[in-house]
Amino acid sequence: MKLYNFHASSTSYRTRIVLNLKGLQYEYIPIRLDKQEHLSPAYGEVNPMRGVPTLEVDGVRLYQSSAIIEYLEEVFPDPPVLPKDPVGRAHVRAICAIVGADMHAVNNLRIRNFVRDTYKQDADGVTAWISLWNKAGFEAIEAMLRADKNRNGFCYGSTPTMADAFLISHVFSAVRFKTDMTPYTEIRAVVDNCNALKPFADAHPSNQPDAGG
Repeated sequence: MKLYNFHASSTSYRTRIVLNLKGLQYEYIPIRLDKQEHLSPAYGEVNPMRGVPTLEVDGVRLYQSSAIIEYLEEVFPDPPVLPKDPVGRAHVRAICAIVGADMHAVNNLRIRNFVRDTYKQDADGVTAWISLWNKAGFEAIEAMLRADKNRNGFCYGSTPTMADAFLISHVFSAVRFKTDMTPYTEIRAVVDNCNALKPFADAHPSNQPDAGG
């Protein structure tokens, strides 16, 4: 396996978490978003959307972190990152969708740059945009976690699922952009529990080979 990714990318981060949870080895190939390496013709040949991550398996390239993570669950089902029951799976996927569709999708690098350049927003304006959508998503997830009386330490149940990978990676991104996490006690407890586990710690952006610049 080869993983084309960037240390600070939350989509890359969530994919690394799931790879680690499943004990899968991969070659780390850095694509520096901060140096616009994803916009190069060479990377355009790897990923037509020029996004990260890309997972290459036996010469076949897979795109979009959600699709990659679902692929990993199907091909490497143990340990699982989805519950066995349909309602549980829907619950986990809903948290993933809130992060992936309602929060990250409107806050990723190309959207932030568009808001800055097209609508002439300064750093404070871009931060306000990010905070708006983060607040909406975190409030929804906090309510879901609080309402689930059967979970034990994680987003669902008593073991990490793909929902935890999505949430932990986006919290890291949100903190980078100064989102206030103080109101979200249930989310912060999940983050602490996950970060205490080696698969999450090893996937952390600060522990990646391209983190040093």
